[in-house]
Amino acid sequence: MIVSTKGRYALRVMVYLSQKGEEDYIPLKEIAESEGISQKYLETIMAVLSKAGFVDAVHGKGGGYRLNRPPEGYTVGGILKLTEGSLATVSCTTQGPAACSRASCCQALPMWERLDKMVDDFFEGITLADLLAEQEK
Repeated sequence: MIVSTKGRYALRVMVYLSQKGEEDYIPLKEIAESEGISQKYLETIMAVLSKAGFVDAVHGKGGGYRLNRPPEGYTVGGILKLTEGSLATVSCTTQGPAACSRASCCQALPMWERLDKMVDDFFEGITLADLLAEQEK
């Protein structure tokens, strides 16, 4: 599994918004400059986060983005699954056993499924609040 730029940037943006709190709307330009992400690319990421209800968006003067719940309410797994589509470690587990023609006779499939579960449990066990706490250490 390789997390794409989109997933990494989305996570960075969510951490940035976590640091800013839930009160103020942060302009896209400020987020882009602070995180070193092009505004054009950031627009597509913010559209995904907004459509999924991860952030609130206000357009126009005084507008921007903010989290709509506390940092404890977001998991790294949730953010990555939203932007990546899947955290599957191998292609044969991306859509369950039905996606693989060898699923019924593959001795390695249970191992890959356990690995996927470990990855999912790992990322689902980390919140934005956890990342902020790590940064403060």
